[in-house]
Amino acid sequence: MDIERWQRLSPLLDALLELPADQREEHLRTLHDEDPALAAELARLLTLDAGDASFLDSPAMSLPAGAMAGVRLGPYRLERLLGEGGMGQVWLADRADGMYERKVALKLLRPGLANPQLRQRFDRERDILARFAHPHIARLLDAGIDHNGQPYLALEYVEGEPITSYCQSRQLDIPARLDLFRQVCEAVSHAHANLIVHRDLKPSNILVTPAGQVRLLDFGIAKLLDVQPLPVEQTRTGVRAFTLHYAAPEQIRGEPVTTMTDVYSLGVVLYELLTGSKPYRLKRQTDAEWEEAILDGVPQRPSQAALRAEPEASRPYSPARLARELAGDLDNIVLKALAKCPTRRYVSAEALSHDLLCYLRGRPVLARGESFGYRTRKYLQRHRWAIGTAAAILAVLSAALGVVGWQAQRALREAARAQAMQRFVTELFQDAGSSSNTPIDLRSLLDMGILRGERSLARQPEARAELYGAVAQLRLGLGDYREAHELLERQSRLLPLLPDAPASLRLEAATLNGNVFQQLGDPQICTARMQPLEAKAQQEEPRLPLQSAAFYAQLGRCRRELGDFDAARRLHARALELRRREKDEAGMAETRLDMANLQSAMGQPGEAIRTLMDGLAQLRRTLGAHHPQAINMLRALCSLERATDTLEAAIRDCRASLRLAQELHGSNHRATVDAHRQLAALYVDMGRFREAEAIFVDTTAWMSSRLEPHHPDMARAYNSLAVVAWERGDIERAVAYQQRAVEAWRKSGNAGLIAAGVFNLAMILHDAGRDHEALPLAREAAALRARQYGARHALVGDDERLLGEILDALGQPQAAQAALEVAVRLTRAGFGPNHSHTRRAEISLARLQARHGDAAAPARLVALGDTRSNDLEQRKAAWLARAYAADLQCRQRPHAARLALDGVLADMRPLLPEGGAIPREVQRLRDACGSGRPAGATIARR
Repeated sequence: MDIERWQRLSPLLDALLELPADQREEHLRTLHDEDPALAAELARLLTLDAGDASFLDSPAMSLPAGAMAGVRLGPYRLERLLGEGGMGQVWLADRADGMYERKVALKLLRPGLANPQLRQRFDRERDILARFAHPHIARLLDAGIDHNGQPYLALEYVEGEPITSYCQSRQLDIPARLDLFRQVCEAVSHAHANLIVHRDLKPSNILVTPAGQVRLLDFGIAKLLDVQPLPVEQTRTGVRAFTLHYAAPEQIRGEPVTTMTDVYSLGVVLYELLTGSKPYRLKRQTDAEWEEAILDGVPQRPSQAALRAEPEASRPYSPARLARELAGDLDNIVLKALAKCPTRRYVSAEALSHDLLCYLRGRPVLARGESFGYRTRKYLQRHRWAIGTAAAILAVLSAALGVVGWQAQRALREAARAQAMQRFVTELFQDAGSSSNTPIDLRSLLDMGILRGERSLARQPEARAELYGAVAQLRLGLGDYREAHELLERQSRLLPLLPDAPASLRLEAATLNGNVFQQLGDPQICTARMQPLEAKAQQEEPRLPLQSAAFYAQLGRCRRELGDFDAARRLHARALELRRREKDEAGMAETRLDMANLQSAMGQPGEAIRTLMDGLAQLRRTLGAHHPQAINMLRALCSLERATDTLEAAIRDCRASLRLAQELHGSNHRATVDAHRQLAALYVDMGRFREAEAIFVDTTAWMSSRLEPHHPDMARAYNSLAVVAWERGDIERAVAYQQRAVEAWRKSGNAGLIAAGVFNLAMILHDAGRDHEALPLAREAAALRARQYGARHALVGDDERLLGEILDALGQPQAAQAALEVAVRLTRAGFGPNHSHTRRAEISLARLQARHGDAAAPARLVALGDTRSNDLEQRKAAWLARAYAADLQCRQRPHAARLALDGVLADMRPLLPEGGAIPREVQRLRDACGSGRPAGATIARR
């Protein structure tokens, strides 16, 4: 076959091979009318290809020996043919001169082609590629002519696939496809900035690497805008340098090309990328039909093409959903790029890329539809038989306009309320600064704000209701739960008088009410107030997702307090889903903290720790390691680790919480003070009483200067000081502090805090031998915890253990044994068989049984005295078991018993140099051993 004949056949054969089999015949019939010989030759080649799949694997023109695989060409060795066209070939080659190793795509002129225009085009491609230095354009690495006169270009070898097949195989969504396409626009814009028009942009020239990076290839027919143009390309069935399906109208007409020619081709690529089809729907797939469509046809809107797409072609969207996604801005963007007149297209590839970025970011785009009149005329022409339907649509639009008008009035009303609130706050602070020379504290300022607001907002009930909620939230932050409750009650009396009050105000009010009642220890009222609005929250999820999520989170906390764990889990899961959808990372962290608290309440501390650690890792990845929410999560993690006898981990996380609070808020902030107090509680467990007491004294002084004496948080401070005083043996001081704590907590009404307070008071009184006073308190603690967490909770097991020890001291062994057996069962099920709380319950039960004649009980005490664990709480329990086992021998073998007790004391001193309640108990046993005096009370674990 001669060269000229092959140059004419090659592009037509390529186009036919890309068509479906049923369309090839129609195309060949059209060609036959224009050139029978050419059509017959193409049909013969197609028949050969159908009979032998490898027919086209070898070139149609024979190659000289210098271009065969394995042969050197300059410094390169050819490996395998990557592709070829009518003008040249591209080979995968290795650098073979030993200078360095690298694979390249070696582009060659087809041997034997002497056409000077093709040689000129090849040389021009080299000059063009030498201008480029862009990450999305395949780079020119080398160029030369071998000893046989064969020119070559060594290009960056790109392992990738065409952009359309890349997106389809990976089922990329529309934003991901647009991000890739914008890389193409960047590359084309760089070429235009270097005065170069590509002129043959199509998917096969745009490869995407496995890393998701675009590479633009094949500048073989690119045009330098600053040189004389080449002769016009032939059309119809002649040699055509460009690819017809992606050609612009001016290319078909043979007019000069500009940068906007590439914009048109980019529009065709974008159309195919979004819809999986070409812009024109033709009856016959022939060159003549294509040229006519490109010159005069109206491109189908991408959204309409999507409706006709095959389901496989529109993945990961259904055709209907894809049409909805494309309708509007994307339709306009693509059609603007495909405008017939170059001046009506985007002025540059960069402008097209910018409009796509505006679409991705939800901003207005430059591409806009035609005038309203034009669009109306077109609509009537297409749908003249549907005018009756239009009347119904018009009615719907009228109703919609009415709704919009109502919403506009409501928006004006809300704006007026916001302005009134802004003016109120400004005037409040102005008055506060000029009222006197004495600074006004925050609480006084809030009280002043309520008085002023009720006067200045008397005629604006919605603004007044909002003011009550805002001040109540501030009061909650200060711990003023009663004052917050009073404000929310005023708000609740206003809301029924406001039928048009916004849903956001109602949801926020319900959430605040729930928070207040939870803090006051009444989760039942919390649930009763919030539950009726759950349906409202579900209805408002699309419009108010974050307010709905906050509502679910608070209702879930109250459900958890009531022991309704299934409902709490469902509510927290919904809150997490909404916050994840809105990318509210801080809210997601708060919900994970709620979930961890729920798992802890369900007796699953291990799962709670994992939830917290996962949430903390996610928070650090998204919002950084210094987000305030991390302080609460670290404190909760520390508390759980302390409860699971992992003291070292608890100390690490408590210190991290304190460090972060100091960095973010300074030393004089409430978060820092609370973190410091929690670390001091760990120091108490470690026997570092002086250090812990110093911290507690400082933090109590800080709070007492800011809070009322009976504030619930002051009760926590009193409780901490009471525990330290008890550990150091100052029983009277411990009782006084703990009584103050219980009194304050009783005023708060929080059942969980009251239970913890009366338990500690009963424990201190029991250690002091005042068991008649301790007994009702221990029973109250058990009843409160059973009501809050359920009768089978592990904390109820702790209460039953203390109750059993007190009953034993009061001479009621049967009742004591029953309580201790319950304690062993509950702690073993809740804390696990190896937990220190479980061992303490087992020790108390074994001691009681041994003292009342159970022959096997002393052996159980000895077994419980195993001190192989390195955990301090485990060792404390083991020391107590050894001491009780030795105490049993005091009557028969007093000398040996005293030696054993001395050994226990010796083991404790290095780890508890400041003593504590357990060393004091062992010393008491040692002093009473052999003297005939009673050994004293069992030490309860706080």
